[in-house]
Amino acid sequence: MKYMLLVCGDDTADASGMAPVEPWVEEHGVRGASRLYGHRLRLPDTAVTVRVRDGEVLRTDGPFAETKEYVAGFDVVDCDSLEEAVRIAAGHPVATVGALEVRPFWDDDPLEDAETAVRRIDAELTEAARERDVDRVTACYAPDAEVFGPADTAVRSGVAEVRKAVEAWFATLSGPVRREVLDLRVRPGEGSCFSHALVRIHGTRVTGEPVDQLVRVTTGYRDPGFGWVIAHEHVSVPLGTTDRKERS
Repeated sequence: MKYMLLVCGDDTADASGMAPVEPWVEEHGVRGASRLYGHRLRLPDTAVTVRVRDGEVLRTDGPFAETKEYVAGFDVVDCDSLEEAVRIAAGHPVATVGALEVRPFWDDDPLEDAETAVRRIDAELTEAARERDVDRVTACYAPDAEVFGPADTAVRSGVAEVRKAVEAWFATLSGPVRREVLDLRVRPGEGSCFSHALVRIHGTRVTGEPVDQLVRVTTGYRDPGFGWVIAHEHVSVPLGTTDRKERS
């Protein structure tokens, strides 16, 4: 189960003797598998509080409430139980001078781990290509995604441009498109991740010529809070490979 650790500092406490945080991150995030991601936050005097009343946006510079304790950062951990999450929180150096609030995510809205999400998105792209479904393809991309294709030097910025490129590609083909993933490696990160894939595309051009194209795809993903999406994609053709006509 996923838990949010809200790291609460105390501006009246003496933190000069606090242990560094890096060994805790190393133990639970790098060498362990509990810490999924996290980050520090700037001090409360840099905050902006936003309220909307009667349709008017009210902005206040500063934190929501005046208090000696403030949220200094956060960490998301994946644990088998609340007790394990509490044990991990108790080992955080800030717990010795401030506090850590441990809160579970809603059970009916679980976070999807990065590797599972990447493989799900890749499978969705394969099915969408077979069905020539532009909507299903573009739904896998972030609104501000940037895509580099193998055909030219243009950068497709934004999902609308990605849609145009997909539509133009499908227009050159007839019938289903078979996307065969020969190799897929996932490199999870903190709130973002990358994958490297070797993909073979099979199909038929509208001219009747068969397509057998090998491409290498490097993809960057991020989770903006509502699920993983493709934020960056670079498709290239390995040196020495060209479209090959199917052998009879």
